[in-house]
Amino acid sequence: MKIQRILVVCIGNICRSPMAEALLREALSDTSGIVVESAGLGALVDQPASEFSVELMREAGIDISGHRARQLNGELLDAADIVLVMETGHKTAITENEPTARGKVYRIGEWRGVDVPDPFRRPRADYEHALTLIRAGVNDWAERIRAM
Repeated sequence: MKIQRILVVCIGNICRSPMAEALLREALSDTSGIVVESAGLGALVDQPASEFSVELMREAGIDISGHRARQLNGELLDAADIVLVMETGHKTAITENEPTARGKVYRIGEWRGVDVPDPFRRPRADYEHALTLIRAGVNDWAERIRAM
């Protein structure tokens, strides 16, 4: 199966998924035609990425200051070839609400057996920890997606 569209999902779409979206887009930039997007299960619609997320990405050389949160919906799920979530609970919520998404929803930390904890309203160190887990997951997924 050729992956063309990847959707990254967290809760608010302002902390974890914008960082994961940006890192995955960069990691797959040598793979033509892959679209990477993000959304939230309970998105803070039209809000920018959190200050620490923007700051950490800027330090990594990636600008996500233009990001605006959007709500996950059936159309986004249907369009995605693969959906990467941050926690087991997100996977459950999506597949219970949209049974047609079964089989294409995975945790970003699937291959390491880890969830990425939500750093929302927490200290920068919590964002750094989430980013470390996200980077590992992005690297794992990018390798597998390139191999498909």
